Amino acid sequence: MTVTLGDLQTGEKAQVSAFKKAGSAYRRKLLAMGLTPGTCFTVCRVAPLGDPIQLQVRGFQLSLRRHEAAAVEVTRL
Repeated sequence: MTVTLGDLQTGEKAQVSAFKKAGSAYRRKLLAMGLTPGTCFTVCRVAPLGDPIQLQVRGFQLSLRRHEAAAVEVTRL
């Protein structure tokens, strides 16, 4: 079963494993924000309606929309 970043709950830790088939421009955007394969992160907050999701990655806070997070495949730690 594939788990995406959008499936995680507050406080969970995970590692980026791959990207789903998304546009290359969007994939470059995620890579530029620090979500490279192998990167570990923690889900800090999820907004009450589930959008956006706030992550702690590489020492900074990053917020992603739920549809953006669905493009990132992760492995739970």
